[in-house]
Amino acid sequence: MRSGFVLPGGTANEQLDLAVLAEQSGWDGVFVWEAAYGIDAWALLSAMAVGTSRIRLGTMLTPLPWRRPWKVASQVATLDQLSGGRAILAVGLGALDTELPSTGEITDLAGRAECLDEGIDLIRELWAGQSSYHGKHYTYETGRMDLAQVATPVQERIPIWVVGAWPRPKSMRRVLRCDGIIPQYQQEGTPGDAHDLKAWLVERGATPGLDVISEGETPTGDHGAAAAAVAPWAEAGCTWWLETRWAMPHHDQERLRQVRERLTAGPPTG
Repeated sequence: MRSGFVLPGGTANEQLDLAVLAEQSGWDGVFVWEAAYGIDAWALLSAMAVGTSRIRLGTMLTPLPWRRPWKVASQVATLDQLSGGRAILAVGLGALDTELPSTGEITDLAGRAECLDEGIDLIRELWAGQSSYHGKHYTYETGRMDLAQVATPVQERIPIWVVGAWPRPKSMRRVLRCDGIIPQYQQEGTPGDAHDLKAWLVERGATPGLDVISEGETPTGDHGAAAAAVAPWAEAGCTWWLETRWAMPHHDQERLRQVRERLTAGPPTG
C-alpha cells in the first residue's frame, strides 16, 4: 500500500517545500487542491516535479466538467514529461459548495456527468496521439500532428483516478474505464465497504491493478497507532492511503506546521 499526502494549502513556495519534505520523509505521492482561483495546481506540480525525483504527483481533485479537457490533457502530459513519468490525474464531477465561487459553469448533475465522461475519453484520445473527437459537449479537430507528437506522455498510460459513488451502478461503471477509484460512500465508509466495492469492480473486468483510494488522518507521534489505523484498509484491498488535513482554515501557519510535522514523521504504511 502506497501513502500520499494531500496538501491543504499554502503559498506556492510553501507547498513546494512540503513536497520536497514528503519525498525526503518516505511518502509516495503528493496531491494538491485545484481551485477556481488560487495557486495554479499544474504550475505548482510542475515545479514539484523538477524539485523531486521519486514521488507521484497529482491533483485531489480536478473538477473536469469545469475545465477544458484538451487543456487538462496538455497540463498533465507536460507534468508527466517534467517528472519522468510520475503524473496522476484525479477527476470528479466538481462539488457544488456554497464556499466555492459562482463562475457560470454547468451545475446540473446529468450535464456534469456527460461532460466528465466525454472529458475522460477526449483526454485519452489526445494522449494516444489522436487529432479528432466529436461528442455532445466537446469537439476537437486539428491538423497539427506535430503538437501531439511533442506532447506524448512518458507513461504508456497515465493513471486516471475518478470519483465513484458506491454502490450506484452508473457511477461505478465509469470507474471501469479508469485506473483508480476515489470512493464516495453513502455514509462514512468502512474497510468492509472498500472490500465490497473492489470485488464488484473486479467481477466486472476492472483495469488490472486498479487503484482503490482510502483517506483520513493518522496521528503524528505514534507510528504504531497510525499503521494500525491504515492496516484494515490495506487488508480490504485499498492500494493508496491519502493523508488529509481538510479542517479550515487550510493555509494558516498553525495548519502548515501540523502538516510539516506529519510529513516529517513519515507515512503510516510500512
